[in-house]
Amino acid sequence: MAILGHWAVDTPPPETFSDQDLLAAMTANWNLHVESVRYVPKGTGSYHWTVDAGGHPTYFLTVDDLDTKPWIANQRGTTFEGLKVAYETARTLRHDLGLSLVVGPIESREGAVVARLSDQYSMAVFPFVEGTAGQWGDQLPDHRRTELLRELARLHQATPGLRVPVGHRSLDLAERHLLTAALDDLDCPWQGGPLAEPARLALASHADSVSGWLAQLDDLAERLKAVHGDGTVVTHGEPHPGNLITTDQGLRLIDWDTVALALAERDLWMLDDGSAGAFAAYEEVTGTRVGRTAISFYRLAWSLSDIASFLAMFRSPHRQTRWLDQKWHHLLRLLAGAPSAPYG
Repeated sequence: MAILGHWAVDTPPPETFSDQDLLAAMTANWNLHVESVRYVPKGTGSYHWTVDAGGHPTYFLTVDDLDTKPWIANQRGTTFEGLKVAYETARTLRHDLGLSLVVGPIESREGAVVARLSDQYSMAVFPFVEGTAGQWGDQLPDHRRTELLRELARLHQATPGLRVPVGHRSLDLAERHLLTAALDDLDCPWQGGPLAEPARLALASHADSVSGWLAQLDDLAERLKAVHGDGTVVTHGEPHPGNLITTDQGLRLIDWDTVALALAERDLWMLDDGSAGAFAAYEEVTGTRVGRTAISFYRLAWSLSDIASFLAMFRSPHRQTRWLDQKWHHLLRLLAGAPSAPYG
């Protein structure tokens, strides 16, 4: 996921580059001579700007922090190569396979979909989409929920025509090492900052629950492997309202750095409204049945991913801010057993 992106609001941009640096990089790599950029405080690990040309927004600029994408890799070079594949996948889905749901990147003058801004950061340029952007936790109207299910069905059905080496997302937790490291370090004080020790104490009081959830995740994974084998499709991974734009022509899905081959339920669990016909629109298009075991796996994996990422944040050097306080309260909710909620 765009790490913690579904919880993040009012995220400040990195201080290592300026707006002028971004404008210069767009000119150098995309030959785009634009007037100004305006920061959009949305997400963490990926940072966003609208780009004005001719007095109105024309492009959407994304800068990715190569240190914050453990689902791709843990080294900047390999993470950058993984982003290339992810954004090339989005471009292919939109321009070669004609999926209107997908917002793909604009190629640079060298034909690339992503460029290096610095050793730590990369950048990609997208067309500006006129519409209403959603937020994590928004409730989709019924007709939009049905539309999204059908569009995801078309996305998954496009897998055979995709000629990009999309990576597989294994039935594991990419952030597991962060979570086990925190569990193994409960006997020593944490020194990261003002919320380090409170985080250690909170985890210590729920350590048995967290260990149990990890075991449950592993059990679900084994059951899925026995049933599904390699029945994977191309998935976005985070098709929640925070990554959706509602336009006059329908829904548009952004932030494709999480794209991967996985079970279809990776894209569907958030759309579970608990009813018997929750996935009827998807099943009608694909002719396949959505699996409840897989839905449970991906919902639990999402919650554990959040817990692991929040703990890593509090164990690292930090200052207490309003933004970090929000993360703290979300961590407490998750440790208390509140699941990552679906929407629908």
